[in-house]
Amino acid sequence: MKIVMPGGTGQIGGVLNRALTDAGHEVVIVSRSRGVRWDGRTLGAWAQEIDGADVVVNLAGRSVSCRYTKENLHEMMRSRVESARVVGEAIARAEKPPKVWLQMSTATIYSHRFDAANDEEKGIVGGDEKDAPGYWGFSVDIARNWEAELEKADTPHTRKVALRAAMVMSPDRGGAFDHLSWIARLGLGGAVGDGRQYMSWIHDEDFVRAVALLIREPIAGAVNLAAPNPLPHKDFMREVRKAWKVPVGLPATRWMAEIGAAVIGTDTELLLKSRRVVSRRLSEAGFEFRFPHWAEAAQNLAERRR
Repeated sequence: MKIVMPGGTGQIGGVLNRALTDAGHEVVIVSRSRGVRWDGRTLGAWAQEIDGADVVVNLAGRSVSCRYTKENLHEMMRSRVESARVVGEAIARAEKPPKVWLQMSTATIYSHRFDAANDEEKGIVGGDEKDAPGYWGFSVDIARNWEAELEKADTPHTRKVALRAAMVMSPDRGGAFDHLSWIARLGLGGAVGDGRQYMSWIHDEDFVRAVALLIREPIAGAVNLAAPNPLPHKDFMREVRKAWKVPVGLPATRWMAEIGAAVIGTDTELLLKSRRVVSRRLSEAGFEFRFPHWAEAAQNLAERRR
């Protein structure tokens, strides 16, 4: 197949590009920096790549690993919404539109909760949690608007899927597992806050396999890409430490986490929001995770990272 990936230069794009290329597919990267060039908001010569392609996987959007300043939040919103909109325009104008459009979204769309897992049927879209900082609602708004562009795009000949992905864990430098491993190996990989907040994740091999299933099977709409066993942060980090044979990890209070996040240029929402997400739709489609439990996943990732 010919698979076009706008925004495919990041960690997730790298994971998919390697796997799909190794499987014999033609992968075309559309980005500001390499491959076929675009600006992420206007139609141009890049749209010719979509005409006649089999699949579009749109991953474009500013990284969430940043300080949540007013400017950065605006750019996260703008880059996601405008890129989804223009990809929809390119598909709508194509003489031979792709059969499938996989649009990146996020599991952050769900509520900050501890009591039960959010799935596609019974999940609660967040934004007004009583015990969460008000600005966390902006991340939910971004996800809603992102998916709204996918839904309203006039592409009747193209099946559309919103990928509500949890953290994709791969051994790549600069990815989430790399950052968590660095913290653990410094001896700082203890619980953040009270450690009760849930961590949802998906191993990179299962992410690739889930994407392949969604290309292959007639599934449309929102699909959670998350392993079936999210776990509290304190337990999650304990397994990261075990994978690296680090015996202890210093805990961090909320205010310590705020200082640390400021130092490395990110936001505490990424650590403190309880993301308890599972995928009912993948299970119903018969998908079997190779790495359903974090202990085995973390060990595999650490071995591949060494």
